[in-house]
This record gives sequence, structure tokens and C-alpha cells, in this order.
Amino acid sequence: MEKVRIGELCQMQSGGTPSRKSSVFWENGTIPWAKISDLETSNDGYVYSTEELITEKGLQSINNRFFKKGTLLLAMYGSVGKTAITGIDLTTNQAILGINIKDVERLDINYLRYWFQSIKEKLLNRAVGVALMNISLGIVKDLEIPLPSLSEQKSIAAKLDKADEIRRLNQQLIGKYDALTQSLFLDMFGDPVKNEKGFLKVLLKEQCKIKGGKRVPKGESLIKENTGFPYIKAGNIKNGKVTTKDLEFLLPETQKKIKNYIVDEGDVCITVVGANIGDIGIVPKELHKANLTENANKILVKNQEILDSKYLAFYLQMEFVQKNISKKTMAVGVPKLALFRIEELELLLPPIQLQNQFAERIEKIEAQKQLAQDGLAKSEALFQRLLQEAFVAPAPVTSAPLSDRNPVAERSRSQRSRSQR
Repeated sequence: MEKVRIGELCQMQSGGTPSRKSSVFWENGTIPWAKISDLETSNDGYVYSTEELITEKGLQSINNRFFKKGTLLLAMYGSVGKTAITGIDLTTNQAILGINIKDVERLDINYLRYWFQSIKEKLLNRAVGVALMNISLGIVKDLEIPLPSLSEQKSIAAKLDKADEIRRLNQQLIGKYDALTQSLFLDMFGDPVKNEKGFLKVLLKEQCKIKGGKRVPKGESLIKENTGFPYIKAGNIKNGKVTTKDLEFLLPETQKKIKNYIVDEGDVCITVVGANIGDIGIVPKELHKANLTENANKILVKNQEILDSKYLAFYLQMEFVQKNISKKTMAVGVPKLALFRIEELELLLPPIQLQNQFAERIEKIEAQKQLAQDGLAKSEALFQRLLQEAFVAPAPVTSAPLSDRNPVAERSRSQRSRSQR
């Protein structure tokens, strides 16, 4: 199949950022100005609005870099390879490349968008930078895209559109379940900040004990093989759960050295080091007595007749609590949340009967949400398989060296070939 350089098929330019020091570039702006975050929130692959607007003078200050509706946007910084198509006329910052096709009878915009998704790992591998990974315009121009007929391109894009729609519907369903849990909490307990219902408020340390995990001893390592001694890492703690995905294990002799740093079923865990500080998860039955990383703490409820663990885990995930956690995080060097800072978190403490009712209802919602998550995993796998089938060519079949060939098999193949002509 023919492969053509993107630079030959498309016109490309990046946007720009008006000076923040000049209010005339920003105040009362009417021109949509897209950032990477606007691409990340484009759930259907299209950008219809932007968080910020600039003025005509702001646009002039970035040399009138303006993109018409239907332009393909490609992230060159941070979320390298992220794409979206403009659903409106807009401009962008310098981290985004605007791509327009020169000849629409030769290349389909949706085919191009999906192709960029298929080579995202390749783009990431070519990205440079320490604080913020990025790719250059030159790299994008030199990329070669396989170019089947236009009708075949449209057929490929249509098939991927359908698979992507199924994926997005599952994502939306999960979002609805998340909104339902938030609504249930507010209905039962009111706004925890305003506390209109007058529930008791306490510090977390009054109802809980917080204990840290333990790192793997120096010179020893984790393994993938199931030894019966699972080790919970920070990455296993997310979205209210402690997951077994990508779980690693300790060797028996290593586990003996850190055997006191374990968790029990139902314990609440919180990540305290790194990029995802404040992630919360409840230890499931299958990870009872697992060891816990030093990058997380376990929060032990002192009296289950006063505080329900499931209520606690959900409460700690609420937006206002997470913002409070961010404020308490030490940002110098590697971000870290000190144990005593967790103890200082304020906790709304409604009657245990209400907490238990909430936990029971949440369990039912979570069961339905899990079905949606399973559906999402399947639809994601389908989408990725179709993406690979559409753009990743099979490995070429190489002939064995003459010295390694089987002469009998060679004659057989030759005879079959002649008989099929």
C-alpha cells in the first residue's frame, strides 16, 4: 500500500498564547481558545467549546492563528498524540497543532484522526523533554501514513466510529452511576461543607488510626508470579477500590522481613506519595493480609458501630475533601502527604444507621457500575483491535535461509502453486 508523508498531504501550524499580562487580550473575549485540557474533555472527539476566550487583539498578538471548523487538532505537549476535530471556529495555544487536508479527495479527516490514535505510542517514543514531553512540527510532517482509496478510508473510519460510540456509551453510563452516588450522598447527608442537617463533625484521628506501609527491602524485588504474598502498590489503589490489576508479589523470604505491614479485608487505603496522592480504595477479600507499599497508608476505623468503612471511603473521595488533601500535600521535591495531615482531615459523622443505609445502596449502585465497567473494558478491547487491524500491517513473511529449507516441503509448495495457476 502507498505511504505518503503527512507534510505532503496536509497544511499544519500551531497556535499561540497571548500575554497574560495584557488584559486587552483576555477581558470580554469572544474567540474560543483551546488548550490541551479542552482536547482531553472532548468525549466524542470534537471540540465544541473552550474553557477560555480571547479578544480580537489577543488573536492578532499570536499572528491570527485561527482554525476553521473541521480542523484536526493534535496535542504536541503533555498529552502527546491526543486528537480532536474542531466543531467550531477557534484558535489554540502553542501546544496544539492544527492540521488541514490539502486534497479532501485523497485523504479523509476521520481516517487521519484514527490513524494518529493508532501511532500514539510511536509519537510518545519520539517525544523529548524532562518536565513536559513534546514532539515537533518536523516530526509530524515526516510521518508516513498508509493511503488506501478514499472509499476504503471512509469505510475504516465508519467502522471505528461505531466501535468508538459503543465505548463512549459505556463511559457515559459509568459517569451516570458516579453522579447517582453523589446525588444519593447529598440527599441523605446534605452538603458536608454547609452541614445544614447539623451532623457531628470530628477530626479523622478521633475515629481512625492511620498506619503506613513498608517498602521492599533494598536489593530485593517484586515478581509477577503468584507466590501467595501479594504486594499492594499505589497504582493498585484507585476509584474507591484496591484492584488486583498488574498486581505483583513478594518472595516468601522477603515477606517475612515486612510481615507486620499488612492490610485486612475492609481496610481503607490512601496513596500518600507521587502524582496521584489522595487516591482511595477498600481492601477486597482476595487481598486480605496483603502487604502495603510505603507510598500508601491504611486508615483503620476504631469502632465500626460509630463509623462505617464504606461510608468513610466514599466521603474521602468527595471533591471538597480531595481539595483539602491537595492543600495539605507537601509539594517540595516529590509530592508527599504526611500521616499527621491525614489525621487532621475533618469528617462528617452522621448516625451509623444512616451510614449503613448509604453503604447498602452504594453496593447496589457499584454492582451495576461494575457491569458497565466490564462492558467498557470489552468495548475498549474491540476498538483497539479494530484500530490495529486497520493500520498495523502484518509482519512480512521472510524466507528461511537456503541451508535451512526442507527440500521436500519446497517441492510440495511448488507443486501446489503450479496446480492453482
